[in-house]
Amino acid sequence: MNTASPSIPSDALMPASAEAPTNRQRLFVRYLMATLIDLLVLNLFVEYWDKVSIDNFTTSLLAAILLQVLLKLTIALEHWVMAFFKGRPGGFMTFLKFFSAWVVLFGSKFVILEALTLAFGEKVRFEGIWHGIVPLIIVIIVMLVAEEAIVRLYRRLGESGEAVPVDASR
Repeated sequence: MNTASPSIPSDALMPASAEAPTNRQRLFVRYLMATLIDLLVLNLFVEYWDKVSIDNFTTSLLAAILLQVLLKLTIALEHWVMAFFKGRPGGFMTFLKFFSAWVVLFGSKFVILEALTLAFGEKVRFEGIWHGIVPLIIVIIVMLVAEEAIVRLYRRLGESGEAVPVDASR
């Protein structure tokens, strides 16, 4: 009796044809992944650090979505501020460019903390230095680093892999 399992080529597991994703689909997947990464990071902090606490999973999911939206708005505002000062000559304008960007990035954490408090009350708590600002900043930095690490891994996988042929007839 032959107990060896038959070898299935990996191509047999792929669909017969695939459609290239649209830009809206790419954007959806990008933000879905970022939100899931934020959810993972947030829940790891809840589990392993007593400075971060969330009452339940549903609240942490909603908090991750809110954090994702607020972080993207913060980054867009920071880029707008940098672009506003970019074409302006002089050392003082350069100082204002970087100072304004810092104010946006740092000040946004207060807005984010207040938005979390308004949305979830005591269900989401960051405790510690400066009424929880420092733990929030640490969580956000880890979220951004984790998102960037996943993006870089994804891009690296695309560089070394073979492209899946797209059947244009469908």
